[in-house]
Amino acid sequence: MQVKPIYISLFILFILGALFGLMFLSEKGAIKKAQTQDDGFAYEGVLLKYPTYKTFLGLEKDSSLTREDVLKVTEIVTPLEIETEEAEVIDESNVIEEKIKELPDFSKIDTTQLVRIRYPDSNPDFANELRKKLSSRDCRIIHYGDSQIEGDRITAYLRNRLQRMYGGSGPGFLPVKPVYRQISAVVEPSGNWERYAFFDPTKKKFKHRKYGTYLSVSRFTEYQKILPDSTTLDSLPLVKATIKVGKSDDTYMKFRRFSRIGLHYGNCKFPIKISVYNDGNLIQQDSLIADGKYHQYKIKTSTTPTNLQIELESKVSADFYGLTLDGGSRVQIDNVAMRGASGTIFANSDANTYSRMVRQLKPKIVIMQYGGNTMPYLKDSTDVKKYTNRIKSQVNWIRRRTKNVSFIFIGPTDMCQPVNGKMETYPLLPYLNAKLMETCLSNDVAYWSMYDAMGGKGSMPLWVDEKLTAKDYMHFTWKGTKIISELFFTALYLDLKEPDDNEV
Repeated sequence: MQVKPIYISLFILFILGALFGLMFLSEKGAIKKAQTQDDGFAYEGVLLKYPTYKTFLGLEKDSSLTREDVLKVTEIVTPLEIETEEAEVIDESNVIEEKIKELPDFSKIDTTQLVRIRYPDSNPDFANELRKKLSSRDCRIIHYGDSQIEGDRITAYLRNRLQRMYGGSGPGFLPVKPVYRQISAVVEPSGNWERYAFFDPTKKKFKHRKYGTYLSVSRFTEYQKILPDSTTLDSLPLVKATIKVGKSDDTYMKFRRFSRIGLHYGNCKFPIKISVYNDGNLIQQDSLIADGKYHQYKIKTSTTPTNLQIELESKVSADFYGLTLDGGSRVQIDNVAMRGASGTIFANSDANTYSRMVRQLKPKIVIMQYGGNTMPYLKDSTDVKKYTNRIKSQVNWIRRRTKNVSFIFIGPTDMCQPVNGKMETYPLLPYLNAKLMETCLSNDVAYWSMYDAMGGKGSMPLWVDEKLTAKDYMHFTWKGTKIISELFFTALYLDLKEPDDNEV
């Protein structure tokens, strides 16, 4: 018997109506598993995702935040885009005494819209201490962070601004073997270098855990747990490795001026010959100290080298912690990006090596920027408290190995997960941000909420729409990096400015 089309249509309508009717029975946020709060049904452990009629028809909004709110954030820093850089050539012999005063006109900024840095109530002089350190003859800042700062992002903008305010030049720390694109300087290692990062889960950890202050090493021969004896050593080939160092044409002018180069190394147990050339001319030749301890090999030039090449020869490589390219004095800022890290591994590294190296570097300010990578794994408030306590432990571990260091913590961005086909802020993120702030402030650590600076809950999709963050709903684009960096710098500047500076 042939079914009439009218009956088929009525049947389809009946099914669609029944499915739509189930939406009125579905519960908002019924599925609470792995932090998701999808609509649906839950009964005695049986979970079924199903939208409510409000979700399906788009009648319920997750946030009152609008596109205009995000545009207001970007408008705050629009008056700051005054550069790129000074065009005149500056005598590099006078870099130490140079102090550029050119700054944006902060009087044009509506500071009421800015998210300010929070300082510990127990230390009302915190901002004044920062100003004194930045104004001193030497002020190294170490900026630790996750993949948000890879490629010198965020750090570069801050470094450029502070070097323009207080003097200084050079890009600071760079690994011997870069694993991501960065534009602040040119470092080209020969092909036989291998990088081993303490925070890299794909690499087996060295048993000695001697990864230094920057928590990564590079080697030009394979790491061996058992050192070769004299007989084995005689049979090993002599290996040559090179590192080319130069200024980048794609970065800020100040980063292109460095004349104090440090090659940081340790775990050197066998003779290593080092030769340094500039434009093909030999300028230094030595042997590295083979006592197994941390050392810095210093390379000094009167001007920025145009074509520097470091050659190393040995049968067994030492551990090379990286290069520092500094301009002599004033402000130097190291970018230490740790992809995938949550800021909880410092205390697991070798304390003696970290201590010896950090005493040589003498940082006066440490910036830590973490929280994003741990967010997807936090199941409840107890997990949040455990994480913030671990951050407290890491800060105190570093503090015990440094001298009179000021700490600033930058919290995570807004972060989203798919819920009912839309991207929504992780439910625990506001609590994580608040708890991190509470923990930092109660332990003499300043805190800047990047989450609030973006606009708070539900802001990430709007930043994605404006192409300020990538479609992974996580990482800033270069345009977004500039905006978030300027928001942080402006908040810092407002606390650092002297009474006779630009009135805001």
